[in-house]
Amino acid sequence: MTMQFSVLASGSTGNAIYVETGEKRVLIDAGLSGKKIEAAMSRIGRSLSDVDALLISHEHSDHIKGAGVLARKYSLPIYANEKTWLAMDGMLGKISPEQKFHFQRDERLAFGDLDIESFGVSHDAADPMFFSFMHGKRKLTILTDTGYVSDRMAGMARSANKLIFESNHDTEMLRMGRYPWSVKRRILGDEGHVSNVDAGVALHEIIGEEPTDVYLAHLSLDNNMKDLARMTVEQTLQQYDRPVGDSIRLFDTDPYEPTPLKVV
Repeated sequence: MTMQFSVLASGSTGNAIYVETGEKRVLIDAGLSGKKIEAAMSRIGRSLSDVDALLISHEHSDHIKGAGVLARKYSLPIYANEKTWLAMDGMLGKISPEQKFHFQRDERLAFGDLDIESFGVSHDAADPMFFSFMHGKRKLTILTDTGYVSDRMAGMARSANKLIFESNHDTEMLRMGRYPWSVKRRILGDEGHVSNVDAGVALHEIIGEEPTDVYLAHLSLDNNMKDLARMTVEQTLQQYDRPVGDSIRLFDTDPYEPTPLKVV
């Protein structure tokens, strides 16, 4: 059986990703209302009643907004690291102890026919982390919500067949925009979010000769646009003689519409 995935929603208003194999179905983050996540799952022909686990990357509301509701409604086991569980205390509502599981940063979890590896990112949360999913020889990596891409993060994303990767903002739009300077400084900092240009530079370092589909994710509604993100990443890659089209293909994600279910 293959591994498939859909980016159910991605952006500053909420994030959720779905991954499935022949044996397991996993939701990564639940940053929208329960109803919106149910609707997104329905659009890709799937049901939350079949999901085996919910993985939480970090405690920010755009990643956990619907987590408590869904956990109670569907008896979902929730996996998060210890510091994230502490940070989420009181944010999810009542969660049964039987549904609470610890999955620490830099651990590997064998989950049926799916191997999941966690790794840390640089973000202003308690202990933020993201994940690589391995099934057979295929690999999907999610890397968003980080102020920069370290060698360790790049190594975790390397050799991924499909890569969900942050391209949060256009720096000039952010600098000229309506946000107060304190927020701008946070986003631009090492524990903020990766810009379009920095995404292109990082992708140049990550992607080898094997074909890789990159889904540009976590775009800011105020400080970015899909066409601008794609164009900037493409132009940055071209500066490194890495033309988009052969070994690298770029795809959009959306805050409101799920991407079609795709084989990794």
